[in-house]
Amino acid sequence: MSTVEANETNLKEAIEADGITLVDFWAEWCGPCKMFGPIFEAVSEKHEDIRFLKVDTEAQPAIAQAFQIQSIPTLMLFRDNVLLFRQAGALPEAALESVIEQAKGLDMDEVRAEIDKQEGAGGNEA
Repeated sequence: MSTVEANETNLKEAIEADGITLVDFWAEWCGPCKMFGPIFEAVSEKHEDIRFLKVDTEAQPAIAQAFQIQSIPTLMLFRDNVLLFRQAGALPEAALESVIEQAKGLDMDEVRAEIDKQEGAGGNEA
């Protein structure tokens, strides 16, 4: 699957859908973004089962603000509406593939149980 330019509607739908969604926050003037763009595109061609979206932070400032993007490129990986990975900076192709494989291997029931446990512990400390 090739990359899709994100807007508020399709980004929300992609993140909330079952499966994996990778989001690349970038801008035209950003050198590292230009280096990472072809890697992101190449990896997207290898994974038909994953949604790959790009957010142009200049064209979509409200999205960038909502996701608290402070430096670009920033990559986020969501699976089943859960943020599993967030990193600023370009990744080499092998590292991006590793992130994807790790996300695919997770038991999301265990992930949700751990999130619930952490949120419960945090709520009891107040």
